[in-house]
Amino acid sequence: MPAGVTRAAVTWEQRYRLRLTVRTSLVPWAVTALAAALVANPAVRALDAATGWRVFGFTTDGARAVLGALAGSMLTFLVFVLSSVLIVVQLAAGQLTPRVIALVFAMRLVKVTLAAFTFTLVYTLAALSRVETAVPDLHVGVAVVLNLLCIVLFFVFVQELSGALRPSTMMQLVADRGRAVIDEVYPTAYDPARPEGPTRATLPAGPVRVVEYAGRSGSVLAFDAAGLSRAARDADSVVELVPQVGDFVAPGDPLVRVVGGKPADEAAVRGCVAVGPERTLEQDPRFAFRILVDVAARALSPAVNDPTTAVMALDQIASLLLLVGRRRLDEGLVRDAAGAVRVVYGTPDWPDFVTLAVSEVRHYGGGSIQVDRRLRALLDHLIGELPAARHAPLREELVLLGRAVERGFQDDTDRRRAAVGDQQGVGGSEG
Repeated sequence: MPAGVTRAAVTWEQRYRLRLTVRTSLVPWAVTALAAALVANPAVRALDAATGWRVFGFTTDGARAVLGALAGSMLTFLVFVLSSVLIVVQLAAGQLTPRVIALVFAMRLVKVTLAAFTFTLVYTLAALSRVETAVPDLHVGVAVVLNLLCIVLFFVFVQELSGALRPSTMMQLVADRGRAVIDEVYPTAYDPARPEGPTRATLPAGPVRVVEYAGRSGSVLAFDAAGLSRAARDADSVVELVPQVGDFVAPGDPLVRVVGGKPADEAAVRGCVAVGPERTLEQDPRFAFRILVDVAARALSPAVNDPTTAVMALDQIASLLLLVGRRRLDEGLVRDAAGAVRVVYGTPDWPDFVTLAVSEVRHYGGGSIQVDRRLRALLDHLIGELPAARHAPLREELVLLGRAVERGFQDDTDRRRAAVGDQQGVGGSEG
């Protein structure tokens, strides 16, 4: 097949979905481990026949007994791993938020453990099938060593999994992913001498053609800025991506607007936007804040009433807000090599981040001295650390927080205590 046809047949969206599946699904790791075991078996068997190395010196009956017991135990370990992952998913979704489910399946320890156990189980069964009148000693010895290593890995997995059940661990995982996305999306440091431009530039005059979304409904996961820019350059036009990353789209909704020039290749344009059932963090730093705010909101619900977990979420929110405030935010423009604007897309500004990070926690935490004090400490700290150009939305939130404290506490002493910033919420030094 010609190279041009291959590129047209596989769109950016399909490649993105494949990468996303590899990162978040356990199936590719298990299938790869199974295939690797089937390849390794004949290789080790050939090496055993060529060298005649002896490792344990099992008899045929002893080899069958040992390998049979190891295969049974490895299957048990494999079932335990999968059951443990499901338990972690249920607990995390119930106690924190369902938005962390994808992060649990993406944990490297889970994927490596599953792959190692699958490889060892298949290899052991293959070695058992080769114990006939003679024992392939090297083959059997490798199977025994692999099982012993998997026993050690099993204890490591149990230890790490018990730590992963803690809310602080899950929130730290979300924050780490959020920091990585912020570093990628906003790589440039904020310079007060260079004010940030508007997030959407004025589109040029000309005929407007709308390309509608034609797939299954879902959220915009990511888009290929370079691919859209090429499509706009080829049509000598400007492409405006209507939904932002994270927005919900349904069939028939406007996906892009093509302004001026010739009609763009609609199939190519649609193939540059990935839509899925749930938002991802790859091009969406706001989703990290969304997850942490959801954790805090659930902790502050009357059914849970756990303000300490909300304060722990605010700790991570504060670190992410500080990082975003120190970066130059995206202006929502993609230019070609000649400097002409080719793609325009919506992107959050600094007040959007502040509102997302603070407003819901302030609302649900109204009446909690611990949450009010931690929120005030968060806002005061950001005002002290960030440039003056970032202060306006922070001061506005401080005013709203003060009003919430006045409404939430009838006793003057409680109002005075709630109006003081405290990094621990309650328990740290006041002021």
